[in-house]
Amino acid sequence: MAKSKTQQYYDKNPDAKKRKLAYDALYNKDPKQRKYRSELNKANRKAGTYGNGDDMDMSHTKSGKLVKEHKSKNRARQGANGKSTKKA
Repeated sequence: MAKSKTQQYYDKNPDAKKRKLAYDALYNKDPKQRKYRSELNKANRKAGTYGNGDDMDMSHTKSGKLVKEHKSKNRARQGANGKSTKKA
């Protein structure tokens, strides 16, 4: 399989890769994030979509419920550049 554009970038820019790995380690150490992901993984397994290649994901709704949703719609919701911040 060919490398993604992101991986190609990090191969050419080792300093950027070091910064990303440091950020990822810090982000994944956060107990809130671990609880959030474990809750979604548990629901995904229960729904039978974990690891079966159907491209479905569990997503939090605004009311706090978990629903099955296509992964691209779920992950695209944050906007093109990550979490969007609306200014009033």
